[in-house]
Amino acid sequence: MIQCNRTNKPSVGLALEELLVTAEKQDCLTIGIYESAKLLNADPDNVVLCVLAADNEDDVALQIHFTLLQSFCCDSGITILRVSGVQRLQQLLGAVDANRNQEEQGDLHCMLVTNPQADHCRLQEVGTYCQESRRLDQWVPELVLQER
Repeated sequence: MIQCNRTNKPSVGLALEELLVTAEKQDCLTIGIYESAKLLNADPDNVVLCVLAADNEDDVALQIHFTLLQSFCCDSGITILRVSGVQRLQQLLGAVDANRNQEEQGDLHCMLVTNPQADHCRLQEVGTYCQESRRLDQWVPELVLQER
């Protein structure tokens, strides 16, 4: 059984990584900005976490998408977490493929976890970190994933 840790950034990063991998294996992870927007429109009640990933803050179109997704998630009571470390996400979720172009790999900018049972302890750990961050006036909590 996985033991829940107190929230600190390194353990939250690991918890998020484990949560995303578990959710992907359980088919509880929606990947991609457009796919996520479709799911949020159709069934927002099943979404428990929205992860927005970007290493480049200069992409205006991506920031507009993020703003709209963040607004919808806030209105729907969905926990939001912004992360940097897209390459780490590609390593974790198997998105690095020589046959994929950059646009397809960029699909990891938005991910939705849709099953609250997808490694509940890790989901709880990430959620607690987000709540604590919001209490410190960080409207959208941020986390940096470290490459390994």
